[in-house]
Amino acid sequence: MVWLILIGAGVMETVWAAALEASHQFSRVGPTVLFLVALALSMVGLGHALQTLPLGTAYAVWTGIGAVGAAIYGMVVLNDPVTFARILCLLLIVAGVVGLRVIAA
Repeated sequence: MVWLILIGAGVMETVWAAALEASHQFSRVGPTVLFLVALALSMVGLGHALQTLPLGTAYAVWTGIGAVGAAIYGMVVLNDPVTFARILCLLLIVAGVVGLRVIAA
């Protein structure tokens, strides 16, 4: 169950990163509120996971999910460049996250 909470917290990290970009330096109310809610949920989820998982594992998984999610969001929604090298690097992050899950099991 703690892994599902950690994954959800990582997804919320992606949401708050996207909302932060959409807030235009906190000048738009909707994205700013979404940013604050997602940020709080992300931190609560990470904090809960840290009660069970080692700090290094939980933090690496949380940031890995957030980083990959934000990068994919950027490529799909914001027209960030999509290159072989970027995709390969994202796959390496995913492999690291999965590896940490397997090792910590």
